[in-house]
Amino acid sequence: MSPAAGERPARARDLGLLADAGTPGPLGAITDVPGVAVGHRTLREPPDVHTGVTALVPAGIGPVPGGRRPAGLFAGNGYGKLIGATQVAELGEIESPVVLTSTLSAFRAADAVVGWMLDRPDCADVLSFNPFVGECNDGHLSDIRRRPVHEEHVRDALAAARGGPVEEGCVGAGTGTCALGFKAGVGTASRLTRVDGEQVTLGVLVQANFGGTLRVGGVPVRPEAEPPPDDGSCMIVVATDAPLDARQLTRLARRAVFGLARVGASYGHGSGDYALAFTVRESPRPVPDRHLDPLFVAALEAVEESVLNALCAAVTTTGRLGRVARAVPHARLRAAVGGP
Repeated sequence: MSPAAGERPARARDLGLLADAGTPGPLGAITDVPGVAVGHRTLREPPDVHTGVTALVPAGIGPVPGGRRPAGLFAGNGYGKLIGATQVAELGEIESPVVLTSTLSAFRAADAVVGWMLDRPDCADVLSFNPFVGECNDGHLSDIRRRPVHEEHVRDALAAARGGPVEEGCVGAGTGTCALGFKAGVGTASRLTRVDGEQVTLGVLVQANFGGTLRVGGVPVRPEAEPPPDDGSCMIVVATDAPLDARQLTRLARRAVFGLARVGASYGHGSGDYALAFTVRESPRPVPDRHLDPLFVAALEAVEESVLNALCAAVTTTGRLGRVARAVPHARLRAAVGGP
């Protein structure tokens, strides 16, 4: 059942889907990490267009002194068009907002991010900039060849980026995406944990569009109707305020991709499964590696919860050619964990 207008969709925790899960931040969202903002721009022209843009903007990010953040990147399966990936892998930092969109619109989105950055007064002398744009293919429900995402839509998402609660499900870059046989979209979650004696926050946001068999608490939940194609991708963004260097953030990103296995990901041939992890700490002195285990666990849990939140918030969508992607009934999710 879809939520009423203005009503917050049920989330995985509301439905009792997370046994022995860790402690979330106040919002249970990536925006629990200080200085991280999220904005969406949703494009719908039923039945043919279901797409959009999601922007994650760390405070102060840019190709200017103090504007870069340590980052790590991991490709579980590299069938994707991840713009800006090689420089992040080489230098271990991001200098751009993270923008997510539809596959064939990724290149326009990257150009839009460059234009947005060059318009900033503090970038008047910038001659080089690495935009970071990820994508998932929403062509099952949306007319992807139209490339309906334009510069103004990317700028709208960037301008809309705020802290606070994050809208989930069929919004922004998740408007037309499907995962694990059901309608999916954008999901987010967070964890509070302790690392080397300090409380830190880890947040995750996913653009879920991947294949496999949904598992809730290890129990398979299969579609009752004809499912979407069993392929696709997942973009995972991990943010933290823990003091980590680029090598450690790459290790954290690797665990984030592993976290997709907890919900039944198949990591198929045509799936682009990527995770970017960054810290909002500027030039941190990294913690010893032996203290990273709590963050690894937090990443696994938060990815699982983010995907489940995307599925819980999604609504049944009829797209191009009359194709229907059905939302997973909440009653079936509760039944998987022995609920009423």
